[in-house]
Amino acid sequence: MMSFKSGFVSVVGRPNVGKSSLVNNLIGTKVSIVTNKAQTTRNNIRGILTKEDDYQLIFMDTPGVHTPQKELDKVLNSTAFRSIKDSDVALFVVPANEKIGKNDLLLLKDLLKKDVPKVLLISKTDLVTPEELQTKIAEWATIAPELEQVITFNVGDDNSKANLIQALVDLVPESDYQFYPNGQHSDQSTRFLIKEILRENILFKAGQEVPHSVAILVDELQQTTTDINILATIIVERQSQKGIILGHQGDKIKDIKYKTRKELKRLFNKNIHLEVFVKVQENWRNSPSLLKKMGYDKDKY
Repeated sequence: MMSFKSGFVSVVGRPNVGKSSLVNNLIGTKVSIVTNKAQTTRNNIRGILTKEDDYQLIFMDTPGVHTPQKELDKVLNSTAFRSIKDSDVALFVVPANEKIGKNDLLLLKDLLKKDVPKVLLISKTDLVTPEELQTKIAEWATIAPELEQVITFNVGDDNSKANLIQALVDLVPESDYQFYPNGQHSDQSTRFLIKEILRENILFKAGQEVPHSVAILVDELQQTTTDINILATIIVERQSQKGIILGHQGDKIKDIKYKTRKELKRLFNKNIHLEVFVKVQENWRNSPSLLKKMGYDKDKY
């Protein structure tokens, strides 16, 4: 009889290379928010893929590694780097359709110091020609010959998905038990999911100025068997950003609240009562005490 395989896979890469979309695709349900804005992911988010009596892969979706400009950036990088150390396999995601950049090399430098199996995943292969893909593979082979495996991936191709999962299963250790029960897809709390879904809808509605400057606090959370009552605060850095989120006569915040309630109702199958305020807190991204209050604390990692 074959042994059960179970382990943690750290999904790392620079911002906006599709790590969250990849994890959601592998799990088969939404566990991470996805937008076209860089640095959407701010925490290590665990997505759980289980095949009963065979394997359990716990994917850690991490913030994109980038050159830090503010204290928050340092926290996000620390979060990603620590995830590599705590994993059984590091899955390094790079896009096939973009040049190898300084943030790729920044992450690679740290990655090569870690004593874990390292898999290079070249994603978005459907956006390049076969010749361009081979050129990209050759570039990475020259830059980082130490990487154990190179796998190409197209999110719409079931065969590449199956190949990736099998490669990861082969690398994680054998185990007498699984970490999470069958049917559980994420380890995130209700409070965390509320914050992320609200933030996702803000990112969809807000302009390019707002995304990096917004944070969410869930001030009150009450649950019954049929209802969830939420009081939340949206934190921004400037008065102008508050105006962007509120919109003309409050039309934008109304839409954000409507879409957030709709998504939470689908997720929890309960009636959602959501009250939201927008507050200006200047330069919060450079304040260690505020970052800690908002759940971004590099000492945790």
